Amino acid sequence: MKKTIAEKLAMRCEHRPNPVLYAILYLVVLVMKSKLRVKFIFKARPSRDKEPFVLVSNHASRNDYVFTVPAVWPRRLNFVVGYNEFFRFPTALLLRAAQVIPKRNFVPDVHTVTSVMRIIRNGGNVMFMPEGMSSITGMCQPVMPGTGKLLKKLGVTVYYTVISGGYLTYTKHCLDERVGRTEVVVDKMFSKEDLARLSDAEIEDTMNRLLAHDDYRWNAGARVEFAGKGQMAKHLDTLLYMCPKCGSMYRMSCEGNEMVCRECGNKVSLDGTYTLRAAGPDSVCPELVTDWTILERERAAEDVRVDGFEFSDHVRVGMLPDYKYLSGDATSEIVGEGKLTLTVAGLHFDGVLKGQPRVFDIPSAALPTFGMCTDISRFYTFVDGVFYEFYPDRGEVLRWDHLTEEMHRYQGGKWQNTPYR
Repeated sequence: MKKTIAEKLAMRCEHRPNPVLYAILYLVVLVMKSKLRVKFIFKARPSRDKEPFVLVSNHASRNDYVFTVPAVWPRRLNFVVGYNEFFRFPTALLLRAAQVIPKRNFVPDVHTVTSVMRIIRNGGNVMFMPEGMSSITGMCQPVMPGTGKLLKKLGVTVYYTVISGGYLTYTKHCLDERVGRTEVVVDKMFSKEDLARLSDAEIEDTMNRLLAHDDYRWNAGARVEFAGKGQMAKHLDTLLYMCPKCGSMYRMSCEGNEMVCRECGNKVSLDGTYTLRAAGPDSVCPELVTDWTILERERAAEDVRVDGFEFSDHVRVGMLPDYKYLSGDATSEIVGEGKLTLTVAGLHFDGVLKGQPRVFDIPSAALPTFGMCTDISRFYTFVDGVFYEFYPDRGEVLRWDHLTEEMHRYQGGKWQNTPYR
């Protein structure tokens, strides 16, 4: 019987990348590096380390390989990448050829851990982003619980990069490429002795502190101009969904470099440096885009603590294909619909998938966040190892994400916020 894509992935045994193929791919990276004006600042040189190592980084964008591969060249890296990316053509072919390791984001994945340990044991080097997903807002999220335990188990030197400007080049709300400048600092995070001495919690706290980054705060000082072509506000309402003046949700309209609240008329503009300015009489705005998203998160944290809280919407549901790869911008195949509801009890779905009734529940303590494959237009999670992607009718994707994360934290989940920005 013909094996499904998922079955083939489960049977894979990743090994170190072929040196010739890796060198060819590196030439492509160099072209991208030049185009995006990437500057590396070395405080440590992983390329001089003769032993296996792990490289970690803040997850700035969907193209972070450009900002990380040159940091260790000529040493080769096995990247860890989202499981769902292996179902897209031609991406899947490239990932397989480069010996990339799949990972089901935000849930335990035995295959990933086994593969990482095998690569290190065989003298290779592994690269992963401990946040689990490219930044939605331009700020780092905390590392996923269990990262410290994994690093202690691997017991090799850990290097890290901090990418500045990568998110502003490839924002999550707009898929346009906006060339400006990117700076990458390369340094050592842990020696083998450090990992043996520190607890899991101490390792994760150090990672959160060293990887903490805010691209908008960085550019408030760097003042890099990014090529937005007069469309800096394009789709920005999916990120900045709450009016900072009247508090209305999803009432912002975007055109060119401006946003206007349809409820109160509050007008905000931004330029190529992503600097926000109040653009109308009596208009107000936060200093930074990330300050704005923090206001939205604080509102979500308040809302989930209200007695009887419930947030729901009708959703279309996508799943990964069994045999035929996805193409274009598709990240799943729509297979059904239903009602998605978040309460203090957790996430509940009730609907019809592939012509059959389907109901599932995820306790909030077990659901730290959602993944977003491309932009802020849909979100996904895994249930019993199966990928489900949701397209809410109202389009309030980031609101779903904020509420779910804050409910997880309110209910005592392991993925708590940190004091580092």
